[in-house]
Amino acid sequence: MLDEESDTDLLRSIEEDNKTIKADLNDLSIYLLFNKPYDKNNCIIEIHPGAGGTESCDWANMLYRMYTRYCEKKNFKIELLDYQAGEEAGIKSVSFKVKGNYAYGYLKNEKGVHRLVRISPFDSSNRRHTSFASIDITPEISKDIKIDINEKDLKIDVYRSTGAGGQGVNTTDSAVRITHLPTKIVVTCQNERSQIQNKETALQVLKSKLYVLEEQKKEEELAKEKGLQSNIDFGSQIRSYILHPYSLVKDHRTNYETSDTKHVLDGNLDNFIECSLKGGLNGNKA
Repeated sequence: MLDEESDTDLLRSIEEDNKTIKADLNDLSIYLLFNKPYDKNNCIIEIHPGAGGTESCDWANMLYRMYTRYCEKKNFKIELLDYQAGEEAGIKSVSFKVKGNYAYGYLKNEKGVHRLVRISPFDSSNRRHTSFASIDITPEISKDIKIDINEKDLKIDVYRSTGAGGQGVNTTDSAVRITHLPTKIVVTCQNERSQIQNKETALQVLKSKLYVLEEQKKEEELAKEKGLQSNIDFGSQIRSYILHPYSLVKDHRTNYETSDTKHVLDGNLDNFIECSLKGGLNGNKA
C-alpha cells in the first residue's frame, strides 16, 4: 500500500505497531525464562551496607532508592518490613517485600555485593572512595509449606521501632528481631503497630529463608552426585557503579555495561536484569 501511495499516517501507525510487537515478543521471551519453582512469587529484598561507615550507609540508601524506582516502573507494590537509619546519613539496613507477578524471577539475580566508586560528598578533601553494600533476595514462600522450627533455636528480641508509622509504632516495643541460632539467620520486622503481627511476619520471612536454604543444600548434594561443580556464592561482587573518574556501570557476571549511570541509579535496570536472565551478552555495551 505504501509503495502504491505515500501515506504518512499509515507509515507512523505501522512503525508504532512494530515497536509494540517487538516489546511484547521481548516480554514473552523473558517469561519463558521463568521456569524455576519460585519465579512467580513475591520476594523480600534486604540491603546492608559494608564496612565504611557513612559512605556505605549512603550507598545502601542509593541502592534502596534504585530498587524502589525499578519496582515502581514494573508496577510492583512495596511493603516496608524494617528500616534502620544511619547515624549521619543513609541506612544501616532495610528490608522490604516486593509484591507482583514474577517479582522474584526478575530480581533474584540482583543478589550479591554491589560496589560504588565516587568522589565522596562527605569528604572535605574531595577524595575518591569505594563503598560496598550487599543485596539479599528471598522468595516469599507460601504459608501452606510446613517448616519445623524448634522454639529453643530462636532468640527473639523486641525493641522500640525507629521507622515511620505514627506515634503508636514509635513509642511501644513493637519491633521484633528473630535470630535462628543454628543458621545465624536474623530477620526483623517493625512495620506493624502490633508486636504480635511483627513477630508473625518475621517468622514467615524466616521460614522462607530456611526453606530456600534447604533447597540449596539439596541442589548442592545433587550437583556433587552428578559430578558437577557447585558455584553458589552469593557473597561475590556482581556489579560496579563507577561515578569517577569516568561513568560506568558494569555487571561482572555478564560483562554488560553502560555509561548512563544516572539512568541506572534511577531504577532503569531492565537491560542488566534481562541480560542476566538470558545468560550474558559477552561484553555488549549500552
